Amino acid sequence: MLKSLIRKLAATFDVALVDVQKNYGQDGMFTAHYPRFHSDPRFQPAYKRGIKASLGIDPKFEWRVHVALWSALKALSVSGDFVECGVNAGFISSAIMNYLDWNSRERGFYLVDTFAGPILDQYSPQEITNGRLKIAEAALSARAYVTDLERVQANFSEWKNAHVIQGAVPGILSSLIISKVAFLHIDMNCAAPESAALEFLWPRLSPGAFVLLDDYAYDGHECQAQALDEVAQRLGAVILTLPTGQGLIVK
Repeated sequence: MLKSLIRKLAATFDVALVDVQKNYGQDGMFTAHYPRFHSDPRFQPAYKRGIKASLGIDPKFEWRVHVALWSALKALSVSGDFVECGVNAGFISSAIMNYLDWNSRERGFYLVDTFAGPILDQYSPQEITNGRLKIAEAALSARAYVTDLERVQANFSEWKNAHVIQGAVPGILSSLIISKVAFLHIDMNCAAPESAALEFLWPRLSPGAFVLLDDYAYDGHECQAQALDEVAQRLGAVILTLPTGQGLIVK
């Protein structure tokens, strides 16, 4: 049925017919372009390490992980530590540390999360109207958020200088002893803590540092995008919208 529809569309708009079986479709993306990162010998081990952190659950977001790995690799040329706000099970950060052979790096990786799920009273009236609070409550009920701190600590125990920090953003950020940041990953599914994290950590970001915003262009996350846009404008930053749904800033 899908192939038939594509043929009809191709005939209607006089475009070249594509073979859906030879194209990439995953995580809200469909593209005729080849996922060349599959040929990177370090990609699959890194991705599998992320799955291990999630106790065998594959969220099927390879291209998003590829973007994170590339950004983290480029950030190695910049002075500073790595920070993730919104860790949950640690899929992205575990993949990054595997990919970068973290034990060979003399940097800290600060992994910040409540490890108790989102702070429900941080959702704005507009986010509540848009259903984000109900989604968060449903995710908590379904145990989609990791609340076992010991499990998270055990996951990261293989890497030196991996600092698991339990606390809510933005309050917990002032306790971090970090002077320079080279890589920042923000994934908290809520406008207030995400925009606060970007604003608080911006002065600590080294020139050339990478900021990766996980849900920036995702459907249903418009409040986060608007809040981040407002902060970026005040800071004189420009957010690159990616087809993976992520946003990217290079300071």
